Parts: sequence; structure tokens; C-alpha cells
Amino acid sequence: MTDEMKTQAQSYDESQIQVLEGLEAVRKRPGMYIGSTGPKGLHHLVYEIVDNAIDEALAGFCTEIQVTILPDNVVRVSDNGRGIPTGIHPKEGISAATVVYTILHAGGKFGGGGYKVSGGLHGVGASVVNALSEWLKLTVKDGTHVHYQEFHRGDYSEPIRIIGDTTETGTTVEFKADPEIFTETTEYDYETLLKRLREQAFLNGGIRIIFRDERDPENVQEEILHYEGGIRQFVEYLHEKRGLESLSKDVIYVSGMDGDSFAEIALQYNDSYNEMILSFANNIHTADGGTHEVGFRSALTKVINEYGKKFGLLKDGTKLLGEDVREGLTAIISVKLTECEFEGQTKGRLGNPSVRPFVEKLVTEKLMNYFEENPTVARAIFDKSLSAQTAREAAKKARETARRKSAMESASLPGKLADCSEKTTEGTELYIVEGDSAGGSAKEGRDRHYQAILPLWGKMLNVEKARIDRVYGNEKLMPVVTALGTSIGEDFDIEKLRYGKVIIMADADVDGSHIQTLLLTFFFRFMRPLITNGKVYLAQPPLFKVSKGKKYKYAFDEAERDKYIAEFADADGNTSKVNVQRYKGLGEMSSEQLWETTMNPETRSMMRVELEDAEKADEIFTVLMGDKVAPRKAFIEKNARYAQNLDV
Repeated sequence: MTDEMKTQAQSYDESQIQVLEGLEAVRKRPGMYIGSTGPKGLHHLVYEIVDNAIDEALAGFCTEIQVTILPDNVVRVSDNGRGIPTGIHPKEGISAATVVYTILHAGGKFGGGGYKVSGGLHGVGASVVNALSEWLKLTVKDGTHVHYQEFHRGDYSEPIRIIGDTTETGTTVEFKADPEIFTETTEYDYETLLKRLREQAFLNGGIRIIFRDERDPENVQEEILHYEGGIRQFVEYLHEKRGLESLSKDVIYVSGMDGDSFAEIALQYNDSYNEMILSFANNIHTADGGTHEVGFRSALTKVINEYGKKFGLLKDGTKLLGEDVREGLTAIISVKLTECEFEGQTKGRLGNPSVRPFVEKLVTEKLMNYFEENPTVARAIFDKSLSAQTAREAAKKARETARRKSAMESASLPGKLADCSEKTTEGTELYIVEGDSAGGSAKEGRDRHYQAILPLWGKMLNVEKARIDRVYGNEKLMPVVTALGTSIGEDFDIEKLRYGKVIIMADADVDGSHIQTLLLTFFFRFMRPLITNGKVYLAQPPLFKVSKGKKYKYAFDEAERDKYIAEFADADGNTSKVNVQRYKGLGEMSSEQLWETTMNPETRSMMRVELEDAEKADEIFTVLMGDKVAPRKAFIEKNARYAQNLDV
């Protein structure tokens, strides 16, 4: 430990716990503090306690964090940091540890000198978690004594007390989320927590996070998350998980300081056509970017253009755009600042003005040096950027041709489209139907006033393996684009959408699932606002028709089929007169059956496609629709249990 750290450790005591306001409103309005009382808010409780331990690591006093999900969804977080100060707070007259857990905006992160850099909710985390827990148990080791205190829904009946002696230091928090607050669920998702903890381990290279799930004694899960390579390994992990082939063996890494501010960037190019930039400020994911991302993007474009000019690889007057140089890029940007200024409704954008020139200068200087020292890697990156520029220009020409063609044609809608008579968007629906046979039934069975039908035939282009220039003129995809009226890519305009709902209606078999995935991949890559605005739906056609005489019911899975068979059995349980018809495809249904089961708003079942986590969706589409077989196989095997009711 350095002399500065020793001084900081000695000065981190009860006098530095700054009190700003009380805790009264947390239980009344929990959404203001954790976003929601659904699954996201529930998991946020764990993040806040872990973030406190991470702050100790950032300060240089914590090397290991243990996170355990215990039976009954109790969570325990332990660290080997300094331990929360337990002395009497000079203003409050109670233990500083009690202050931290019972008073909002109390902590060592408000100018008291306890932390130079911190994440989380900046001091409100511990008290908010306590307020929203049915109970919380706090254990603090200060190198001499073991201190212990219990809380019940944010309150306590006994002051903190010494329960033993120790030479160790650290803090252990054990809590149970309050079902009175989290009425939807109090069950934690292992994968959700694992993703966040892995992220923190990458961002704080060298720290050791041990994550255990002990809810099932016969199937205890454990992950040891420890990455000496930090964000370099983060990039490698993302490529490996998505089955992407890297253009170079090594990850490019640059880092630097500007006063108390620190920035590090790791980047590597791959063989895909999509970019993935993840940025963080004080370990907080800035999903909406900010000044650190702007500085990086600007510098990257500048450096690659300067490299091309310096070595005569760019023609006079030509220039690569940002989208060209970022094709196939995976980058992690992480800044550590004394004070972060977050903007936007979700506080997902970093606003510190000084960060942009700092990051821009750092990347410009160090990346150019790297290119000059590694000409083979530099040339591979430049050639990929040049290829992206060529594709962009080809897409521009194709787009202009498509516009001219549409303008010249008197009827620009697709020939196979059976449009609805209602011309306003409100209440109208476009069914994209697999196959001409099903399309014919859908056209006959629909309500022509507000339901439009667009049949598709054959397998369409897999856009995960194609640039946007190949979409224009594609006979399978362009009818969809034209029917919707929104255009694609940078020209997409949701205000021009011709229908209120876009419904994918495909067979409940392997081919149908493939069609669904191809269409969803297309929407995700080139028309994403359709999904984010909740316009895309999946029709749910039945798998069976169970009948006896003139009575019949439609079943959407095997369990429902068996239930209806039992209902139609006679008094002795005899089912010999019960008929079960298995639908192999939409084309087997009559127009009346298709309307009754799949298109009638009063009786149909539909699933809206939502995009809660764009990064997760990006990963899934890359794995499922990419070239690599191994990641796709692993994903399907891991998630097969979620599709156990599908006969595919």
C-alpha cells in the first residue's frame, strides 16, 4: 500500500460520512430510486451492494468480492475492503455504518475524501437496498472487531454491536428483497446477475469476483470471474461468444491519464458488418454514449483517414466516414472520473465536456503510433473500411434507383400485397404470411377493412451475412420495405409506417421458425424502431384441433391438447370418439379456421416482440444467424428448455 493510500485509509472515518437527506420516500416511491419494482429493480438491489464493494476496489483496498444467492432468494455480498466505518458519527450521534444504511445520501462519496472515484447510485445504494428489503444483516470487520447489526424494512431496534474479534477487514451484507415492494417476483435470474458481475470483473482487471447460486443444493453453480487482462479480455470474450473471427491476433489497447481522470480503450475488428461499442463511466454502463464515445469515434475516423492519406491509399478528395471505419468493430471504452455528469432521461449518457478532448487526443496519438508499428493490422483495418465505403456508395445508388422507380410507377405497392381499405395507420394490420397457400387463405379470411396480407415465398436473404446494398432490389425483402413505407437504414422513418401492427405469421415448424428469425433479424438490423416502438408481433397459430361431434377446441401446445381430449372424454374416460387434427402448416387451414384461430382480435393469440436489452438481442442474432456452428449449437442446447412446448 502506498503512503497516499495509507493516508486515505486513515482519513476514511466517521467524520467523512456526509448526510444530505432522510430516507422517508424510498418505500413510498421505490421506482424513483431503482427504476421499477419489477425484475430490473429487484436485480438492481444486488448491483448497488456490489458497486459499493467495487468502489473499494477502485480505491485500491479490495481484491475479492463474493456474491452468493442463498436459498429463498436471500443474497449475500462480502468483500475484503476496509470495512464501513463504525465509529459514532459526529452529527447523527449513531454509528457511521448505521447512518450509511438508514439515511439517504449518506456515504463516503460526497466530498468527504473517502473515494476519488465511485459508481452506483453515488451514496444512496446501501440505504435504498435496506429500505426495500424485508430484512438486512450487516457485518463489518475493521481489523480488530467484528461489528453486527440487523435491520427490518430499513429500520433497526438495536444499535450496532461487537460480536467478536478479528484481524481481517471487510464488509458482508445479507438481505432479502421485500415481497411487499417487489410484488411481481423476488426470484433472481442467475444469468442476469452473472452478466453484470462478469462485466464488472472485466472493467476492473485483476479483481476476483466469486459468484455462487446455492438455491438448489443438488445443483450449486459457481463462476470465478477474474481477468488480469481487463477490457482486452472483454473484447476477446465478446468475439468468442458471438462466434466472430477477428482480423488481428491481438486486441488494440490504449490508456492514459489527464489529471485525476483515467481512460482506457480496447478494440478489435472482426469479420461481421456490425459495430459494437460499449462505453462505461466509473463502471456504469452508458448505454446512450456521451462525450467519451464521441471523442473515441471522432479520433478513430480521423486516424484511419490520416493513415490512408499518409500511405497514398485514399484517392484525392475521398474520405472515409465514421460508419465505414466502424464496420466490424468491437470496442470497450472505460473512463474513471472524480465526478461523473450523467444526462438523459435514463441517465445513460456521460456529459462531462472535458472528457471528449481528453479521449480524442489519447486515441489519436496512441492509435496512430500503433498503426505505424503494426502495418499489417493497420492495412487490414483500412481495407475493411474501404470495402465498407464501397458498399455504402453502392447502397446509396441502389436507394436512389429504388426511389426513382417508386416515383415513376403509378402503383408502387408490391403486386402480391392485398391491402386493406382503411388508409390511416391507426388500427390497421399487415400480416406477413409464409407461402402463397397460407397467403390465399389469409386473404379470404381477413377483415378487408383493416387487415392487409403480404405473402412471402421461399427463403429470404440472411442480412446478418450481408450489407445494406444487397437489400435494395432483393425480391424477398423489398416487397416488405415497400409495403411498410418506412424505407430502411439511415432513411428509416417510422412516421411513414402504413400499418399500426406488423404481424409475422409463419408455420409452427422448423421452416416457419427460420422465416421468423430471418425477418426479425432484418427488422433488428435495418428497421429497429419497428421493434423498439412495439409494432412487431408474432402470430400464434394453433397446433391442434380437438373435436367430438360438432364440438371443437383449438390447442396451442401438447398440454392444452391433452386437456381438451380429457374434457371431451365420456363419463367412463373413453376418448375413442375424440378426433385430434395436427396442423402441419397454415395452408392446411381453411380461411374460416385461420380467421377464427389466428386473425380474429377477439379469439387470436399474439406475441409482441420487445427489445428490453439491445446488446443481448444483438448477441442472439449474431449467434443464430452467423457463420459459426459451435456458438449456435451451444446457444440452442442451453436454451432448448425455453422452447419445450414447440414441436420443432
